[in-house]
Amino acid sequence: MEVGAFLLSAQFPGQTHGEALDRTVQAADAAERAGLSDVWLAEHHFVPYGVCPNAATLAALLLGRTRRIGVGTAVSVLPTTHPVTLGEQAALLHLTSGGRFTLGVGRGGPWIDLAVFGGGAAAYEEGFPERLDLLLRWLRDSRVGGQGPQFDFPEVAVVPRACEPARRTDLAGWLGLDGEPALRFPRQRRDEAPLPERGGPPVVMACTSPGGVRTAAERGIPMLLGMHSGDEDKQQMLAAYRTAWRACGRGEEQLARTERLHVAAGVAQVDDRGAAARATLLRSMPGWFEYGLGAHRTVDDRERRMRDPHEYTRLLCDLHSVGTPRQCADRLLATAERTGIRRFALLAEGSGDHAATMENISRLGGEVLPQLG
Repeated sequence: MEVGAFLLSAQFPGQTHGEALDRTVQAADAAERAGLSDVWLAEHHFVPYGVCPNAATLAALLLGRTRRIGVGTAVSVLPTTHPVTLGEQAALLHLTSGGRFTLGVGRGGPWIDLAVFGGGAAAYEEGFPERLDLLLRWLRDSRVGGQGPQFDFPEVAVVPRACEPARRTDLAGWLGLDGEPALRFPRQRRDEAPLPERGGPPVVMACTSPGGVRTAAERGIPMLLGMHSGDEDKQQMLAAYRTAWRACGRGEEQLARTERLHVAAGVAQVDDRGAAARATLLRSMPGWFEYGLGAHRTVDDRERRMRDPHEYTRLLCDLHSVGTPRQCADRLLATAERTGIRRFALLAEGSGDHAATMENISRLGGEVLPQLG
């Protein structure tokens, strides 16, 4: 099993943007020390729910600060960026990090972002498949042209080419310790993980609807499943993915390999007592949800509904790894057994507090991971 930290750069009430971003950077350092497999970075615009506007840019900083841990975007929003721009960023990060970067993409929401960045509601409602296909061609081919209604341009060379084999970085070389004894890190290491067969950075896609599941399956992309999904929801989406996969005539062996790469987002809060872990999140997260999600504006003033912040927090506590180290481990093991998912991205900053977040990540690595077998 691979367990990573999901970092939204959440701005809790009373915090500055700089404080939220600093917590994210320090949390990534703590995740590497704790032996987690990855950190996953979100991006949002114009709302305090998350103050990182470009997950790939923040990923570049964290890849430069770390030496072992994987760094992924969860997600880079395609309707508000040019697919070639994102493809170039992903190739750059893949090649210069020794293959430690994963590109997560998603459709985002019908937010005012679409008006600001020029795509409009159409980019969200109809344009995602074309954007995704152009991005994937950019990551896999040596020359690419645009032939669609959104992107029509002559064929150009792909530079740098993401499909070149990533350079395996030697840790001692990175640190200027050539000839020194090999350095050892905790479990959940990434430096021995195989690179994707087709070359280029691994790609995952956020899926929240049947249409999204079909889009991912038709292109052979693993899914990133959201925090709101319980095990039964995950099972249904996995079944829909297999159906769509087989309808395309794809093979069972490739399906089995791809299914090992699905990622489930969740929440982790570790405490000596289960009630104390829940109390921490119930004290902090509803205010963040109300403050952060309440700031969203739709692109065309369409009506939107927001979950009750307290009910949503209680749901997340019920669904995910919130409790003692044993309870957290059992929750992950149960989900893995019921769904087959072995990769997790766990929101670790739910307390909203810098020191508590660092301690939570440390306990997740030191007390929960060893119980996962």
